[in-house]
Amino acid sequence: MPFISSVASCPAPYRYSQDEIALAFRSKWQEIMFNPDRLLSFHQNSGIEYRHLAFPMEYYEELSGFEKRNEAYLEASMKLSEKTVKKVLSQVSLPPESLSLIASATVTGLPIPSLESRLIEKLGLSHSIKRLPIFGLGCLAGVAGINRMYDYLIGHPNEAVLFFTVELCSLTWQVNDSSLANLVASGLFADGCAAVLLVGDEHPLAKKAPMKIRQVKSHFIPNTERAMGFDVLDSGFKVVLSPEVPSIVRESLPKIIGDARAAAGKDFDFFVTHPGGPKLLQAFEEVTQRTGGFNHSWECLKSFGNMSSASVLFILERTLAKERFSPGEIGLMSAFGPAFCAETTIIEAN
Repeated sequence: MPFISSVASCPAPYRYSQDEIALAFRSKWQEIMFNPDRLLSFHQNSGIEYRHLAFPMEYYEELSGFEKRNEAYLEASMKLSEKTVKKVLSQVSLPPESLSLIASATVTGLPIPSLESRLIEKLGLSHSIKRLPIFGLGCLAGVAGINRMYDYLIGHPNEAVLFFTVELCSLTWQVNDSSLANLVASGLFADGCAAVLLVGDEHPLAKKAPMKIRQVKSHFIPNTERAMGFDVLDSGFKVVLSPEVPSIVRESLPKIIGDARAAAGKDFDFFVTHPGGPKLLQAFEEVTQRTGGFNHSWECLKSFGNMSSASVLFILERTLAKERFSPGEIGLMSAFGPAFCAETTIIEAN
């Protein structure tokens, strides 16, 4: 059984209150919105108090096209990635050259060559390391990346692998787009990076790992390809976000949770849930009837906003740091994202 050995997170460097961001958008949009006060109301009702951005707010005025946005993405994402990967390896004193596979995930920029390849020389990784860039999974990728590492470690039980994700959602905001989807995105999304070190069950770090992975599963929800994602424009990524997303989650969640419970053979002791927004977390509380079981997800949303695929790893890190689990207690990690899909991971305290 593969193990989660360590988790590390790094929020983006510039921290703003939700009110500061809302007022900045209101100032920009007041000439193109029918009712700019609607923006303030949505931001205030999002459950978010602070968000971290890759750049100062005023810098975004200079990002007029896809080329500049992508250059900014590469600059900021590499700084965050290097810092986060070093942090997760240092927690267990694992030499970088001992990694067999490194995987990266993003949906907010186009790094070619991919992010993990740009870290090989910087971090002293092995020149024979295997690489796996993951693009396009959005919020889903935080759990999907762990699940793909699980798949690999099943066949390589004596190896160590690393998965990291960096999302700079602020670089996808379209400042001249007053659509409802962009209004929602401007009030929810933020920037951050997180990494997970995983090992096979024959690796020396397995004995001290806090969690082992019992089972992983992918879930595709038919006819939902336009529920969430991005359209690529000359001005950058334009968010696609259907108002039907909360109802899609609510309708699909009972079966997803039910299947996971059946696979686990018991109810879950804890949850590590991506906080897509208040409505998604409320749906989890209703389906599981565990209103107190998602405190770390609510706190992450409040303190950082939705950092796409990085958020669930922020929550995993805080869950491991703040909770004291007895061996054998089990939890469910989960995230939703394009096309519309879900990924789940059953984890067990080691």
